[in-house]
Amino acid sequence: MNSPHAAPNEKIRVLIVDDHAVVRQGLRTFLELHSDANWLPIDVVGEAANGFEAVDLARQLQPDIVLLDLVMPEMDGVEATSKILESSPKTKVIILTSFGEQEKVILAIRAGAQGYLLKDIAPDDLVQAVRQVYSGQVQLHPEAAKKLMIAIAEEESAITNRPQKHPLDELTERELEVLILITEGLSNRRIAEKLVISEKTVKSHVSSILSKLQLEDRTQAAIYALKHNLSPDKS
Repeated sequence: MNSPHAAPNEKIRVLIVDDHAVVRQGLRTFLELHSDANWLPIDVVGEAANGFEAVDLARQLQPDIVLLDLVMPEMDGVEATSKILESSPKTKVIILTSFGEQEKVILAIRAGAQGYLLKDIAPDDLVQAVRQVYSGQVQLHPEAAKKLMIAIAEEESAITNRPQKHPLDELTERELEVLILITEGLSNRRIAEKLVISEKTVKSHVSSILSKLQLEDRTQAAIYALKHNLSPDKS
């Protein structure tokens, strides 16, 4: 892929976040030493050892890319991702971790990460991933992509198989009693007498019924109840 058009001296500015200093140093070394005439150079503008430092530095530096470890003390990569993007919305986050649990993959991507890679990635592949994410592409480790697809499929299946709740199920037992009496044409006063409650309470129940069933008046409520076989004989 060719380099995007850029002003002279433009670079891909990267912030590295990992709680191990040796990992940060290794990442910095091969990111900065890797050169390609067809691409913008990579400049590591900062390092952070935990999520709190990452959020603070991202706010100050506004980097193009944050290479972010997932499991860190004090604030993990998932929480840090959302906070980084709040304070630096143009920044793109790549999760770089040793962990590949499905739950973590989904949480990181939902938090806004545009890349999810494992630390066993080859240096050249990581450099390529940084450049591609900078260009607007999403980079997922094949195993992460597989887990994401499985999770999406499971969510869609759960939604499809979820029993559809009927609006009448939203009514309380007392509201159902009131609605049945409405179908008999009783006034609020007569309903109050029948149920031995105040007329004010009946009015409150009627208002709640209309709101839950998204109806405008008691006549519509009576018609709705009868259409759905709700009557004194069926109660």
